[in-house]
Amino acid sequence: MRHIAQSAALAALALTAASPTALAQTLQATLFKSGFSQPVFLCSAPGDTTRQFVVEQGGKIRIIKNGTTLTTNFLNLGSAASGGLGKISTGSERGLLGLAFHPNYAQNGYFYVNYTAVTSGATVIARYQVSPTNADVASTTELVLLTIAQPFSNHNGGCIQFGLDGKLYIATGDGGSANDPNNAAQNTSSLLGKMLRLDVNLPAPYIPADNPYVGAGAPLDEIWHIGLRNPFRFSFDRSTGDMYIGDVGQNAVEEIDFAPAGGSGRNYGWRCMEGNTSTGLSGCTPNSPALTPPLRDYTQASGGHCSAIGGYVYRGSTVCGLQGTYFYGDYCSSAIWSLRYVNGQVSSFTVRTTELEPAGTPTISSISSFGEDASGELYIIDYSDGEIYRIDPAGGALDCNTNGVADGCDLQNGTSLDCNSNGIPDECDIAGGLPDCNANGRPDSCDIASGTPDVNGNGIPDSCECQGGTPPSTYCTAKMNSQFCVPAIGYQGTPSLSSAGPFRITATNLLNNKQGLVFYGFAQAAAPFQGGTLCVQGPVKRTPAANTGGSATGNNCTGTFNYDFKALMTSGSDPLLQIVGQPVNAQIWSRDPADAYTTSLTNAVRFQICQ
Repeated sequence: MRHIAQSAALAALALTAASPTALAQTLQATLFKSGFSQPVFLCSAPGDTTRQFVVEQGGKIRIIKNGTTLTTNFLNLGSAASGGLGKISTGSERGLLGLAFHPNYAQNGYFYVNYTAVTSGATVIARYQVSPTNADVASTTELVLLTIAQPFSNHNGGCIQFGLDGKLYIATGDGGSANDPNNAAQNTSSLLGKMLRLDVNLPAPYIPADNPYVGAGAPLDEIWHIGLRNPFRFSFDRSTGDMYIGDVGQNAVEEIDFAPAGGSGRNYGWRCMEGNTSTGLSGCTPNSPALTPPLRDYTQASGGHCSAIGGYVYRGSTVCGLQGTYFYGDYCSSAIWSLRYVNGQVSSFTVRTTELEPAGTPTISSISSFGEDASGELYIIDYSDGEIYRIDPAGGALDCNTNGVADGCDLQNGTSLDCNSNGIPDECDIAGGLPDCNANGRPDSCDIASGTPDVNGNGIPDSCECQGGTPPSTYCTAKMNSQFCVPAIGYQGTPSLSSAGPFRITATNLLNNKQGLVFYGFAQAAAPFQGGTLCVQGPVKRTPAANTGGSATGNNCTGTFNYDFKALMTSGSDPLLQIVGQPVNAQIWSRDPADAYTTSLTNAVRFQICQ
């Protein structure tokens, strides 16, 4: 990468002629870990959801395990002074630049590195193996697969990745200097300025039989694509196998190149093309149909840009709605963009720079790479500050039901419901204490809001409170008594034939020390009666009379009434009261001598006999 040792320009401006925003999903960059020295890459071993491996340009591979950075290096190829193996030439664009784990790493422990050799400055692709006794430490035995001489110190490429086909892909720069003076990118007798492909499961020289140029002589058998300048970072869509390449431009244009899964033999046009712009240099025919144009390019002058940093297609589960969206950025401007590329068409282009800039400090500067973990979640690597950020939904990633999918995604894809629109899956609301008396997976409040009866308005569905019937609720109008009090009916308990507790019909604001009783029937009414309203439809039945109590002297409203209707239900004296679902209406009458009709009437209560 051309400017990897420079300080980054912090302000990132939007590309011109941007397409509409991809989706309404808002993102944030969450500081994941810090304290690294010039980090240039992050990845995970296949299926390893507990660890991320961070590559430092100086030669160390470090492990973040369950959110904690281990103090012992996984491998150190740096200087002996740093405790390393002394294999790397570092500085500017040289160093430890790439890491890839074998698809069968869990079985064979193999991983591969791309580094600049300490004495020759050559690019080395080598295999190492994890220690048989400690999964967090690598053995130091090296097997070199490929060595590529570098005529200059810059444009080393550096990224290596395994494709879905199990082959190892190696991105090489054009050899450096400027404007590819040796025309290496178009020279098929050179491995520089190419995408190479090896089958590491074969004996040396590891050439797959289906590479496009296999055969005697030039072109060289390792070549998969040609015409690249400095493809510092590339990746595969883990779902489709499509390849995305961030190719760093010369002085004018940066580009993102594409190849569909299995597509080989492409020529991306350097050095005669820089993005979609002709350079005027020889080596190929500008804009020839034989060349593959980038899926996206942008000018350096459009916002302090200098080096395209290829990213990844998002295939995680934390940010819902963005699966299939490709993220990439720029080293100098720290700009971040996303887009979709389907059937040869770019859509949903979105500028993400401001959205992914952390609030306050620290800030993201000098993006050297993006990273992808075993779950498909994406990271931003801040080279200058030694920080790693995770791309999250705004507000953070919550997974209250611990199903491995963010709550917002559960709600969006219908895996979970959110009946009360509070952003929390219903099952988590219930686990957190919201009642679900009928165990239907919805809070009771949502059942009621959607039409489940709650006749007494106590927040409990009638089916739970009074199975087979309807719980009590009040209705009708009471008659004011001679002391200007309004007697009020009430109830305690549930009219259940099977429950152990009582069901009491009560009243307050009655005249003290007077006789009272319960009128009940099996339908409701609102008929004039003794200066008030009879709320129970005939035939009206009466319970035995009882004294209202209250003050021993004077006339006031301290009288009350308390009748255990459950005892009447279970006594068998009225067979209708032993039928589940039988509607009952009840009203309390009491004596009021000063009233013109000597009558006091409460409002009424209605209910159904429950199981």
